[in-house]
Amino acid sequence: MLEKHSESEVHVEKVEQGPASSIAFGLERLGLIAVQAPVIACLVLIALMVGAVFGIERIKIDDSLSQLFRSNTKEFRQYEEVTKKFPAEEFDVLVVVEGKTLLARNNLEKLRDFVTDMQLVEGTRGLVSLFSARQAPAPGKLPAALFPAELPQGADYDKFIDIVKSNEIIRGKLLSEDGTLALIVLSLDPAVVASSKLGVTVGEIRKLMKEDLSDTGLNVQLSGVPVMQLEIRNAVERDGLTYNILGILAGCIIAIIFFRKISFMVVAAFPPMIAILLALGALGWANFNLNMFLNVMTPLIMVISFSDSMQLTFAARDRLIAGQDKYTAFKNAVLVVGPACVLTHGTAGISFIALQFSDSDLIRKFGEAGLAATIIALIAVLSLVPVFGVLFVRNEKVFAVKFQSADAGVQALRNFCYWIAVRMVGRPGLFSLIALLFVAGLGVIYASLEPRYRLADQVPDKRQAVAASNRLDAKLTGANPVNVLITFPKGADLYSPETLQTIADVHATVEKAAGVGNVWSIETLRRWLSEKAGSSDVATLKEYVNVIPEHLVRRFIDAEQDAVVVAGRVPDKDSSQLLPIVDKLDAELDVVRKKHPGYEVAVTGLAAIAARNSANMIEKLNHGLTIEFALVAMFIGLAFRSWVVMLACILPGIFPVVLAGTVLWVLGEGLQFASVVALTVSFGLGLSATIHFLNRLRLEGKPGVSSALAVERATVLVGPALILTTVVLACGLVVTVFSDLPSLRLFGWLGAFSMVAALVADLFILRPTAMWLINLHEKVHGPGKSAI
Repeated sequence: MLEKHSESEVHVEKVEQGPASSIAFGLERLGLIAVQAPVIACLVLIALMVGAVFGIERIKIDDSLSQLFRSNTKEFRQYEEVTKKFPAEEFDVLVVVEGKTLLARNNLEKLRDFVTDMQLVEGTRGLVSLFSARQAPAPGKLPAALFPAELPQGADYDKFIDIVKSNEIIRGKLLSEDGTLALIVLSLDPAVVASSKLGVTVGEIRKLMKEDLSDTGLNVQLSGVPVMQLEIRNAVERDGLTYNILGILAGCIIAIIFFRKISFMVVAAFPPMIAILLALGALGWANFNLNMFLNVMTPLIMVISFSDSMQLTFAARDRLIAGQDKYTAFKNAVLVVGPACVLTHGTAGISFIALQFSDSDLIRKFGEAGLAATIIALIAVLSLVPVFGVLFVRNEKVFAVKFQSADAGVQALRNFCYWIAVRMVGRPGLFSLIALLFVAGLGVIYASLEPRYRLADQVPDKRQAVAASNRLDAKLTGANPVNVLITFPKGADLYSPETLQTIADVHATVEKAAGVGNVWSIETLRRWLSEKAGSSDVATLKEYVNVIPEHLVRRFIDAEQDAVVVAGRVPDKDSSQLLPIVDKLDAELDVVRKKHPGYEVAVTGLAAIAARNSANMIEKLNHGLTIEFALVAMFIGLAFRSWVVMLACILPGIFPVVLAGTVLWVLGEGLQFASVVALTVSFGLGLSATIHFLNRLRLEGKPGVSSALAVERATVLVGPALILTTVVLACGLVVTVFSDLPSLRLFGWLGAFSMVAALVADLFILRPTAMWLINLHEKVHGPGKSAI
């Protein structure tokens, strides 16, 4: 075994020139430009890094909950129109107060004080709570407040609470049926929500919660779009720091353990770090916003660049040990390994290009950012590894002598790789058949996965917002809005009998819809006036609308009075459960549309958009992944100019995807946005090991060398670097498990799992498959013609 290793290492010098044609069409020679003047290159690098720092400061955070569905579709344009005309939901903080003693007299007094104090918080526009309710109005008079200034006591208080719990305005809407949960809706100024002042305002609300309600025994939590946005914003900022620190530490620690020299750690680990800085800086200058997907760009850049950085460093290290000087060693490393580096970045680029087929602007932007980062990472690694090698590696001859006799860590990995290679090439046909059947079986399971999506997956689940929303789901039919937009025909008046009847019919339909509750509209006020005041005339309705605060009116009637909204709420269920509710409601509204022609009636709202679009978007992404399989295989085959290579990379490329999908199936999960994107990107990145092995196999396949020996040599030479890089890459992605965002945690662990699965496929599927195809090629064309 040791003789095999020595023979392979000596063989390094004999294959430096390699085949006459480059699989990267000579693009790897870009890495030789900077090394001709390393000092000048470093000065240019410093200038670029300074510019990148300023670029990073320009990056803003996109915390919109609708960002995933932002597209140029009719449904989303309609949703945007509704949010502009009726902006309340985008700026509502939902204060959820719960406890069995909620309606105890002392607690109710303190809750009212809390509501009063919240209205004084800077940045608030208005507030709706159970204390906003009114008594039935006397004829010709405005209704008095339901809650008197001084609450009754004793038996009178018990009667009063019964009246409160039965009030039609608040029952089931602002107060749960059992009287244990109250909802307070606090409307914030849009300018505050869009600025850094949001954190201060929400902080003031939390401070009041502690001061006013800490001794009541009540549980108080915040939810609503502004709170969710703030939690997303904080999580994105916190996660970015975590990913940077842990990803960099993982790379440095593993590099120093195996290279045992600071200089080689710098050569291997610093180019990926600099690539991260330069890529993020470029994204900042290009006005990209940081969001739930772009936040994972840091570990992705680390994944893309560290793999090739390690391969180049290992190659140069082997040449230094073989006795070459550092200039020659790093130059030859670029010439020999560089083509594979270009190709690996090319496949990663194709993965990001595949995301352009998504209907989501967010995912397309992620694809654009990933493609840009891939190009920057390639240039950075190809240029900086040889530059840093020339500048920081010292005493090459001493290094060569020392590590020829003491290289236990790398030697152990090579022994392991050799042990696997010998067994894989022993019976390539059998192992290839087993791999084909195994991958096919996993593929069947993967095909059974169904699209899944919940709005809560975008929001940190270790914070208050999701927990508060869950309580609203349980007690008040839900926290997620489903709105019906009614647009009047030109010239129609809000208070005309036809318009009011249309609103009434829509309101009644939404109320009866299964799964929808907490329905509000101008019809709610009209009914209340009719039942309690005995007045159904339009003049009284108009009078009441005019005395209601502006911010409340704009929840249901737009400023031009040519459109209204009937607002309902639904629980945060999976999109597969919400879609039937939305579709059934839309179908039932056809009766209203036929009865009132000219009035446009459309079901919208974030929950409706998510239910309608998520499954279709996820399925399109999944189909794009299938197309990517074919495109990448053809791309690699064309680069190598070999049908053997094209076929050899298919099974090991598909294996990590279908295995990860099977794990999702076992866990009872479906295909989410994060999982499909993770699999799409991981497929491109996971082929790095495949390409580096095939490139080395191409160089080892010389006349007089059997195909089995070529596979063994290639495995021994590239295997240790592949194993180390997979460990680092998995660590770089798995750090996302520390995120509060469920989608990023899923992206991280699934991406890390796929990387490890890609290594398994490279060692146990690619070797026998390549060996079997090479043998088949030799049977067809004879042993004289190279298969790769």
